[in-house]
Amino acid sequence: MNIDTVVDKDYLGHSFRALADAPTSALRGVSAKDAKALAQAFNVHTVRDLANLAFVKWAAAITTLADQEQETPAELARETLLDSAVEMTFPASDPVSVDAGITRIEVAPETVDAHDDHQHASKVDQSTKAGLKDEAAAH
Repeated sequence: MNIDTVVDKDYLGHSFRALADAPTSALRGVSAKDAKALAQAFNVHTVRDLANLAFVKWAAAITTLADQEQETPAELARETLLDSAVEMTFPASDPVSVDAGITRIEVAPETVDAHDDHQHASKVDQSTKAGLKDEAAAH
């Protein structure tokens, strides 16, 4: 890593010792206003103070350990269930499930077009006409 990419232009070429003792505003992206806020909130004035801040160390340790942490049995089970669901949905994508005798329907079976297939449509029409006649006679 080129240290010049993380320090302000006024601190280019400084030694690491000098950078550690420099104000936090020496870090690229930390403005004078940000440095003042760090000083007020955490009594951090230098890059070394920031690096030694307990909160920063805790955050770095937690992040490092999180990257190495293994999944819990519950997380593994959830992932396994998800994998199983995907395999049941798309069995042809998994050679193991194809060998297991699960087949994927490539072409949908022929279906009746509901638009043209009105079962008992004539009976409904007759019933409606009879109901309208009865209603007219009742008035």
